[in-house]
Amino acid sequence: MGLLDTILGRSKPVRPDLDQLFAVPSAALTLQAGVGFTPTGLGSVCFAGVEGGNFARLRQDVRELLDADTGRGGAPVEFSEDSYGYTWLLARQPADDVAALVNDLHAVNTLLQDGGFGPHLLCSLIGFEDTRQRPLALVYLYKRGTFYPFAPRPGTGTRASEKRDNQLELQAKAALGDDLRMEQDLARWFPVWGAPGLTD
Repeated sequence: MGLLDTILGRSKPVRPDLDQLFAVPSAALTLQAGVGFTPTGLGSVCFAGVEGGNFARLRQDVRELLDADTGRGGAPVEFSEDSYGYTWLLARQPADDVAALVNDLHAVNTLLQDGGFGPHLLCSLIGFEDTRQRPLALVYLYKRGTFYPFAPRPGTGTRASEKRDNQLELQAKAALGDDLRMEQDLARWFPVWGAPGLTD
């Protein structure tokens, strides 16, 4: 960062640190003990602006990468597009194997980054739920290198009725402060309504 940036108050953007994802398995234990939420075995990666031949090649590369895990049985990943035009890749692992899910998400993010798609990466998401099947996601912001919790209230599926459980989100943030690099700017806790991995 140069002197002019300092004078004008510009800050250097945080470099993406995908290894932050490897802190999620221990954070999952903290989340279970502190807030009562356990992993669902679902996780996803969201990215934008990949189309045509590049997207077809990317899908094939991801499938080949994750198909190397022979214990899957069935399609290892699912691709979908949301109403904003963003592409989501959904990965599944047994609910008690958060480490395997994180490895998958890290591998996909790394593949995208190394393939020149880093600027298209938006976030990764790991799903949790409690005994009442309330959903909670840990969202990793690729460009910020930080996490935040997202907790939609059950039964708020339509756009008009979408509501968040802000108290639960703040409770999860407080519980995970020592485990993950949490996003301190609450304005960046973007809602990811209906994201694959948030609900099955």
